Amino acid sequence: MAYTHDELRHKTLAELREITKDIEHEAVQGYTQLNKEHLIVAICKALNIEMHAHHDVVGIDKAAIKSRIKELKQRRTGAIAAHDHAQLKGVRRRIHRLKRQIHKATV
Repeated sequence: MAYTHDELRHKTLAELREITKDIEHEAVQGYTQLNKEHLIVAICKALNIEMHAHHDVVGIDKAAIKSRIKELKQRRTGAIAAHDHAQLKGVRRRIHRLKRQIHKATV
């Protein structure tokens, strides 16, 4: 059966050892002595499972938003140097909104 890293994390140590019993790989040698964290890593290596989930941004142009954030950060630096608190607040809010837009579009 194919497992994901997240599924393995939610299994008990006994269940992980039961899964490992059937795996013939050097990464899981001595599996009875491994704790849960190390056992999950060993199983992932043996079964070629990715250790983290990849997230995708859907419905927006992430590159364009990132470039806009970069421009705003330069303006923020200028506002800090000029001690212009009103402009600084506005720039920070726009940066925050753009970052939230990316976060909301992440699946």
